[in-house]
Parts: sequence; structure tokens; C-alpha cells
Amino acid sequence: DAILEDWSHPDQEKRYVDDKKTIAPGGELGVTGHIGWYVPTYFAKQHPDVTNWKNLNKYADQLRTPESGGKGQLLDGSPSYVTNDKALVNNLKLNYQVVFSGSEAAQITQMKQFAKQKKPFLTYWYSPQWLFEKVPMTEVKLPAYKEGCDADAAKVACAYPHTPLEKYLNADFAKTGGKAAAFLKKFKWTTEDQNEVSLMIANDKLTPQEAAKKWVDQHRSTWRAWLSS
Repeated sequence: DAILEDWSHPDQEKRYVDDKKTIAPGGELGVTGHIGWYVPTYFAKQHPDVTNWKNLNKYADQLRTPESGGKGQLLDGSPSYVTNDKALVNNLKLNYQVVFSGSEAAQITQMKQFAKQKKPFLTYWYSPQWLFEKVPMTEVKLPAYKEGCDADAAKVACAYPHTPLEKYLNADFAKTGGKAAAFLKKFKWTTEDQNEVSLMIANDKLTPQEAAKKWVDQHRSTWRAWLSS
């Protein structure tokens, strides 16, 4: 009935919202999604210039792993993720190898292990995501994103965009869903809110229901605005 975190798919939006009219817009979630390259903040403090992509080759040896074939490692998650990383490495002439951990869970495990040992790493990562609360990371600035700079997947040489995340509802549900549909349309929170709840689930091992109750108990003024008058 509802998708509460859409990262922008204009082709699907045109097909299902505009043409087929089987999906209805549900408004903005209130969170801005962003993909980027990150290093652990402890490494960025030691080497501040690593946060500019132009200096990454200088640190390739320190970021090398047995899996990266003599080059620096850029850690990615699942090969199924839509990323520009291989093109970016190639087009920016970086001495790095994209290494897929296999899944988000495996990538998190790897980053936690690096952080525990205070080892440097370079990784593809995204916000909102609860791991930032456990492993502080600093973004590496890639060439600025401009509209259309990622149109040709093979030629991408720019940063990932910042994407206001959207909500979508099944069109029938949007019309007949009553208070539930009205609630979801009004539902809007911050990156910090989302990370707080996801951290409780992923790290503190609360069930989604337990995490929801704990958050609701502490943020009454926020969710009151989502209820129909």
C-alpha cells in the first residue's frame, strides 16, 4: 500500500504515477538521501586532505587490502546496488579497486572491524543510516554534482546527488485508506529521527514495534501533527 522511502526513479514515476495512475504521490518524507564516499573520522582528523578526491591516490597504499590487488580499496556493498563507483575510479584516474563485500550486513561488519582496530578505510555509504552513530565517518568530496552529469553511466565523473526522499501510495489506498492513508501522507520526520529508530533495531536489537513505541513515547509533539484532526 505504501513506499515510505523512494530515492527518486523518474522513469517509474512517469510510468506509474503519470501514465498508469496506479500510484499516487504521498509527499516528502522529510529526509534527504545521499550516497557518497566516506573515510572514518579518526583517519580524516589525522590526514585532513584525504577528504578531497584529488588526494586519494596519495593514500592508496594505506588503504590497500589483500582483496584490492595492489591498489587502494573502495569498499562497496552488494553488486546489485546501483553505483557509479567503477566509472568514478576509472574517470578520475584513481589508483583504487572497487571491492564488493556482498551485502549491506557484510559491509557493516567490515567497517565495524576496521573501526575497532582503528584502521583506515574508504567506503561507499549512504545517509540516512544508523551506522554513522556507531562509526563516525567524514565524506570525501568528489567533483560537484550538476544536473545531467550522471546521465551516461560510463562517463560519470561527479558526486552523487542529494535526493529528497519521497513517499508513494497505492492509488486506490490513497483514496479509500481513510485515516491510515491520511496519516501516512502527513508522516514526516528528520534524518536524526530515522537514524534513532533504526539504531535501536539494528544495534540495540529491539523489535521494530519496541523501537517504534520507545520513539513515540519520547516524541509526542512530533507525531501529534501526523494525526487527523
